[in-house]
Amino acid sequence: MSYQLYRNTTLGHTLQESLDELIQVSQITPQLALKVLLQFDKAINNALATRVKNKVTFKGHLNTYRFCDNVWTFVLNDVEFREAQETVAVGKVKIVACEGAKMGKP
Repeated sequence: MSYQLYRNTTLGHTLQESLDELIQVSQITPQLALKVLLQFDKAINNALATRVKNKVTFKGHLNTYRFCDNVWTFVLNDVEFREAQETVAVGKVKIVACEGAKMGKP
């Protein structure tokens, strides 16, 4: 499930650690923790799809690219990100892109 990419954020890691602690002290079952994580995945995906309106453009020099198991990986050098009036320059960026499933569909 592609939703699970959001579990690698600080918020996702913190949620997983809290759920693990609750399981260890027998406050919740592992099945309930899994349901909470699945709901987190759906909520984050929905929030990003409906609430985020900012658009960012970027340009840089393509170092390498790869396509494997329906996942694109790009490594760019000397990247410039631009949002409205603000510009940020970065030496190296790795972008991992995969097809997102629609809400309610596997």
